[in-house]
Amino acid sequence: MVTIIDYGMGNIASIENMLYYLGVKSTISSDPYIINNAKRIILPGVGSFNSAIDKINKIDGLKEVLNQKAIIQKVPILGICLGMQLLTNSSEEGNSKGFGWISGKTKKFNAINNLKVPHMGWNTVSFNKKDKILEGLAPNQKYYFVHSYYVEVTNENNSLMKSNYGIDFDSGISDKNIYGFQFHPEKSHKYGMSILKNFSKL
Repeated sequence: MVTIIDYGMGNIASIENMLYYLGVKSTISSDPYIINNAKRIILPGVGSFNSAIDKINKIDGLKEVLNQKAIIQKVPILGICLGMQLLTNSSEEGNSKGFGWISGKTKKFNAINNLKVPHMGWNTVSFNKKDKILEGLAPNQKYYFVHSYYVEVTNENNSLMKSNYGIDFDSGISDKNIYGFQFHPEKSHKYGMSILKNFSKL
């Protein structure tokens, strides 16, 4: 069972539908009591960093139970797109603090070599290390991105994948039970499906 966190800013239906297609049971919730019993958690996100943190903070007990699950209970947690950025310490998009589960900063893309922002469409990723969540995946395959901000981890050991869009950036990050992907695995065809399937088995 995968619990998808609903704080009002996620592409929840697409994730739920893809998990259903993969035969993975899921539930959607913002209830700390339900989340406290979660075995695996997906933190989605579409929109601005500050707004996401504000919405999470307004749901009584949500931030606390997520910290408990991630840091104390160490259940597998996957942040997608903005959800990945929320795993970091902070963002140039605002002054709110992120969860800080993986040390790093979310930075804004500048227009480089006439590349358009947001970075939108298919792009390749390169693997920096082996991990169960990448099992069966071939390197240099394409995944679907839509983002104006990117993550730069403090410790390169937390960089799971990198991509290039004018600059190299961390398109996948990890630390023990915590994972984040800047691209949308639920929209990335068979390679994204493999990531979600692998996550459901962690």
